Amino acid sequence: MDTAATGSFSAEDFRRRASGASGAVDDDFGDHRLNPDLRDMIVRPGLRDAAVLIPVVDHDEGATVILTQRTEKLRSHSGQIAFPGGKIDPEDASPEHAALREADEEIGLNGAHVDIIGRLPDYVSGSGFRIAPVLSVVRPGFDLTINPHEVDAAFEVPLAFLMDPANHRRQSRVWNKRERFFYEMPFGERYIWGVTAGIIRQLYERLYL
Repeated sequence: MDTAATGSFSAEDFRRRASGASGAVDDDFGDHRLNPDLRDMIVRPGLRDAAVLIPVVDHDEGATVILTQRTEKLRSHSGQIAFPGGKIDPEDASPEHAALREADEEIGLNGAHVDIIGRLPDYVSGSGFRIAPVLSVVRPGFDLTINPHEVDAAFEVPLAFLMDPANHRRQSRVWNKRERFFYEMPFGERYIWGVTAGIIRQLYERLYL
């Protein structure tokens, strides 16, 4: 089904598509996807385990996705647009538990409003993380409380915008004298790129392509 043609970007449709999603390890996804010459530098031993929550909000007029603007004070990916998430701690029972905990700590998203519905294969970042993207549907009626030590803002982007491949632009920058390619998805004044855009592209390829 061509979802772009039908305009079906509801949370119900997202839930149906995600119902069979598996969190099996799959090294096909990561920053090396657009940079195959850097694969050995990116997919390597010693990666740190992390998890992010992909929170799809169930609005009648069309589903949205909650994203955050990270503060400039953070050591990793400071100032960037990101999903709620972070490192998996030893006391976390699972990536799902870590993603829910981080979402609560960062933006005050209470787990009582969140239904975990699946997980994408891990995404390997050039910054040394193996990230588990946890899929969820969020029921309206929640109130967010921003943690200013980690997040400057939280906002919602229509799922229809993020799942439209016309908004997935491939760009590059020179880093350490080597050209590195990445996706960008500008949305108004928000610049979505890098790992977050890569995970969004992964979501599109796994569930909507």
